[in-house]
Amino acid sequence: MRRSRKVKILATLGPASSEEHMIKRLFEAGADVFRINMSHADHDLMRTLVGRIRNVEREVGRPIGILADLQGPKLRVGKFANGAETLTVGQTFTLDDDPKPGDSTRVYLPHPEILKAVQPGHHLLIDDGRLRLRAVEADGKKIVCTVVSGTKISDRKGVSLPDTDLPVGALTAKDRKDLDAALDAGVDWIALSFIQRPEDLAEARKIARGRALLLSKIEKPQAVTRLAEIIELSDALMVARGDLGVEMPLEAVPGIQKQITRAARKAGKPVVVATQMLESMISAPVPTRAEVSDVSIAVFEGADAIMLSAESAAGDYPVEAVATMNAIAEQVERDPLYPGIINAQRSEPEPTGADAISLAAREIGETLKLSAIVSYTASGATGLRAARERPQLPIIALSPVTETTRRLSLVWGIHCVVTEDAYNLDDMVDRACRIAKEEGFAKAGDRIIIMAGVPLRTPGATNMLRIAIVN
Repeated sequence: MRRSRKVKILATLGPASSEEHMIKRLFEAGADVFRINMSHADHDLMRTLVGRIRNVEREVGRPIGILADLQGPKLRVGKFANGAETLTVGQTFTLDDDPKPGDSTRVYLPHPEILKAVQPGHHLLIDDGRLRLRAVEADGKKIVCTVVSGTKISDRKGVSLPDTDLPVGALTAKDRKDLDAALDAGVDWIALSFIQRPEDLAEARKIARGRALLLSKIEKPQAVTRLAEIIELSDALMVARGDLGVEMPLEAVPGIQKQITRAARKAGKPVVVATQMLESMISAPVPTRAEVSDVSIAVFEGADAIMLSAESAAGDYPVEAVATMNAIAEQVERDPLYPGIINAQRSEPEPTGADAISLAAREIGETLKLSAIVSYTASGATGLRAARERPQLPIIALSPVTETTRRLSLVWGIHCVVTEDAYNLDDMVDRACRIAKEEGFAKAGDRIIIMAGVPLRTPGATNMLRIAIVN
């Protein structure tokens, strides 16, 4: 099955989409990668979903990527004697280490790391920012705050800390168990939530040991500040606009989205744009015009993938949401302005052989109007470099490693095919031409350009280009 677009679609599975027949329908509607949200899935459900996705993969004959999204440190206030309280702007309200039920003047905060880290002047956002507090006193055991805006607070509402750098890692005890289970189940990508600093990736990297790639979700101001360092240590990024829009001014999020997508593309790392892309389709069969524009902007920016959350996980129209996102992406990529916008965002290649070869493949392919770029890749690195150039030609990634093709299913423009490794140069050319024809990218008499490394089967040795005529 060949997609008619280059941007990929990441669909979240949930109550509305966990059955195998529904997963297949979502794939047929356009989903390339499936997300399992470990905030809501236990290990048994996760393993069941992985098994169902792999069954669909075998049935459709196409590599399908699986992303396990770890919950990360969820910070919440305690409970209230009355379940909820109404506050007034300007009043004093305290968060402390006393586990007694809260009232209109105080509440338990079961996170000593917050009590120790918050300083006077820092803001605390409760319930996705609906209640905004400013710390005026902090002594390690309690934080005395002034209510800045909002009036409602109730049991177990989330706490966001836009000004505070917490001295804790991104992995909780639950995350470590979830990570081990996801790796054992054979997922392809692990998404790390609430990354603050590059060091937050170290523990997950050590546990993963290359069994899955790491995607850093950028959803905190601290991560934006250290974006370059985080990109360097990540395999991919996500613009997680939900929490990012809570902890930073909403009007700043579009600019940060552009900053992240361009920085990731320059580094040759996949980038996903996520959250509320077709939010109204949770309960409506068609999106708003603003949502259509939002999706199109991400496609015009050259994002590798665009994501559906509750729309496909718990909405009334999961298949329609995927089909709508697919249709928007296809239309944008047909727009006459699309190639120029994509080209204008292209950065200079790094001074490496792989980058130079990828640049040359794109320029030769577009100049000679070839049918496709065929990239032989074992680790996926060659495919990533080819995608970084955002060529107008399709990219076919051939790999003998099934895991590699699944991981590349998240990457812009790449059509993955599992095939045996070529045993000599003639076989390499014949195999590339045959697969390009079988997959519908070329016909007899067309020309393709082949990227590979010589000697064959040498990782990271991309050093050859070959133009071949399809028989």
